[in-house]
Amino acid sequence: MKIWLVNHYALPPQRSGGTRHYALAREWLSRGHEVILIASSVDYMCREEVYLQPGETARLEVMGDIPFLWLRTPPYTGNSLQRVGNMLAFAYRLGREAPRHLGSPDVVVGSTPHLFAAWAAYRLARRYRVPFVLEVRDLWPQTLIDLGGFSPYHPFIMLLAWLENQLYRRAQAVVTLLPGAAEYIASKRGTHRGIHWIPNGVDFSLIPPPTPPPPEPPFTVMYAGAHGLANGLDVALEAARILESKGWGKQVQFRFIGDGPEKPRLMRQAQDWGLSNVLFEKTVSKQEIYNRLQNAHAFLMILRGSPLFRWGISPNKLFDFMATTRPVLFCVHTPHNPIASHRAGVTVPPDDPRALSQAIQALAQMPPRARWAMGLRGRAYVEQGHDLRKLAQRFEEILREARDVAL
Repeated sequence: MKIWLVNHYALPPQRSGGTRHYALAREWLSRGHEVILIASSVDYMCREEVYLQPGETARLEVMGDIPFLWLRTPPYTGNSLQRVGNMLAFAYRLGREAPRHLGSPDVVVGSTPHLFAAWAAYRLARRYRVPFVLEVRDLWPQTLIDLGGFSPYHPFIMLLAWLENQLYRRAQAVVTLLPGAAEYIASKRGTHRGIHWIPNGVDFSLIPPPTPPPPEPPFTVMYAGAHGLANGLDVALEAARILESKGWGKQVQFRFIGDGPEKPRLMRQAQDWGLSNVLFEKTVSKQEIYNRLQNAHAFLMILRGSPLFRWGISPNKLFDFMATTRPVLFCVHTPHNPIASHRAGVTVPPDDPRALSQAIQALAQMPPRARWAMGLRGRAYVEQGHDLRKLAQRFEEILREARDVAL
């Protein structure tokens, strides 16, 4: 099959961020398919132009073994209007540049870091009269309603709701990353048929073998990922402040790796509070991050409390953490909690810095063998259900079925 995989924010492992689609594309190539990843030339982590020279609107380039079609979009800051402009520019470029640089596909996959990219992918599929498969990463516009406080009757939200319904109904198949989202999608799609759960996973070719954490103090609690509004890192800073006030400042250290719109404010807050037990570090590539993760004693999976997560979560970082054989402090309110169900760490109520500080103290005082057992259980869970090679095979079967039905 000739597969076009459209994800505005797709990245190779040389960059920092999610590499789900790179890993899927590599597996599909090894199985004899032709795959093109179509993405923005602006790196979403640093929000700067990375891949195109001045005057270029698009470029077809092989990164590793994977062909990428980079599309010109304007850089943006934390400004919401600029970010929406970047999304619309990507959708516009996709419709113009893909036909110029590529042949014709057998199937088009549109992913939803936002709906405009998926809609443009659907339009391409309709243009070439090939199946369209929708991959649902986030539930739009429900995310903006639950986390952003938008009214369902805001004109922009109503536009997104219309796009969402159209995409669900027009896709030959829907792949969701969220374990509990099938009911939500079926209510929009009008049927449960054609809805599949394929979560995020781990590329084990990048991960070192299980290795115990450093024996020397301090006890290191690490977070690696986006520093955004939904990530709830304010709570972690408050927990660090509580621990320092209790005299645990030298015994527990927080390390935050990554970037995002909230990072400058968080750094100022830590400085204003005079926190000596917090380190902010620059983002690193996917290839490098696993070496950093080895230095942790525990990981922090934290999100703001929200009804949005009743359908579950599937962040790359959670499975990376579990694959690194460390216990996870899981601060998310969701009925789909792999840390609790597989005894791979400690569950903490979201938005509760005191509870988080107490959980960290308890984990730090736990015998190393007990923490290591938690980490090994987490690793076993990820190996069984979140190996990207296995997930790629399941996804391939969905694409084949969509193509065969269309023939």
